[in-house]
Amino acid sequence: MAAKTGPELQEVLRKASRSAREKAKSAGAPLYYMDNGKRIREDTDGKKFVLVVNSEGNPLEFPVE
Repeated sequence: MAAKTGPELQEVLRKASRSAREKAKSAGAPLYYMDNGKRIREDTDGKKFVLVVNSEGNPLEFPVE
């Protein structure tokens, strides 16, 4: 099998992403990903939170409006 490139690779990645999202949602698990340099947690109900670590090393979450 030849390596996928360009549009073929993009389509494979889109399908993999969609599959992962569907499986996580059906399992009740949140999704974690990067968006414009920000760490995001997306809950199964669609609510999104930006995840940061403060100067003391404590994790903080802020809702995405």
